[in-house]
Amino acid sequence: MVPDIKNLKKSKEKNFFLIAGPCVVESKELCYTVAAHLKEVCDRLQIPLIFKASYRKANRSKMSSFTGIGDEEALSILSQVKQDFDLPICTDIHTVNEAYSAAEVADVLQIPAFLCRQTDLLIAAGQTGRTVNVKKGQFLSPEVMNYAAEKILQTGNRQIMFTERGTTFGYTDLIVDFRGIPIMKSFGYPVILDVTHSLQQPNQLSGETGGRPEMITTIARAGIAAGVDGIFLETHPDPSSALSDGANMLQLDRIEKLLESLLRIYKAL
Repeated sequence: MVPDIKNLKKSKEKNFFLIAGPCVVESKELCYTVAAHLKEVCDRLQIPLIFKASYRKANRSKMSSFTGIGDEEALSILSQVKQDFDLPICTDIHTVNEAYSAAEVADVLQIPAFLCRQTDLLIAAGQTGRTVNVKKGQFLSPEVMNYAAEKILQTGNRQIMFTERGTTFGYTDLIVDFRGIPIMKSFGYPVILDVTHSLQQPNQLSGETGGRPEMITTIARAGIAAGVDGIFLETHPDPSSALSDGANMLQLDRIEKLLESLLRIYKAL
């Protein structure tokens, strides 16, 4: 069941949608393994699925952190996933030039939280005509996210989504303020809860982000109860071996049980 990207909000009449995949393209084998499992589960549960993987990671603490296998190779792999699994693709962009190159493959261009106020980037993303998913900055109130939408709207592109991914709580933790979900929904755009990044513990002295993956189910269930249109999460067959953000990823074989519990809450509402 492949969602119509331009009408994702309408999918909520039947179900919430899911944006999921590995944090970054590590290899074709990984992407195919994750995509195959996600598609099988989501088709059976009738949950619209968008496959997500970053073709390059730009926001890293240490120079030695893994950033990708190379833009051209990673985008090629995402293109193959799109074709072979008949799935829409979501990936991050960080610069104006990236918006245009990524748009050749991706159906959803994702603006990282740290860059959600970058006017040139938002305008470039809007000009591609692709759906633009803007992650709310860890430093922003939900009320001001409407200004990010205004920048995209001036390009004539109305395909906009917002993603809640936690708010800075001290130097090394995040907290989810669920009041932000109805606030951002009031602007008229689909709102997504990024479950895994909301559980990050950034700015660790080791230079690697920590996380609380044992809280994924709790946060996801609360998001569905609060009325989100979609759930975002990153998943990996073996998070301990993931090359990026493994500390807060959901193990792939646990995703079915999670989604089934979310469906029960969604249907109860």
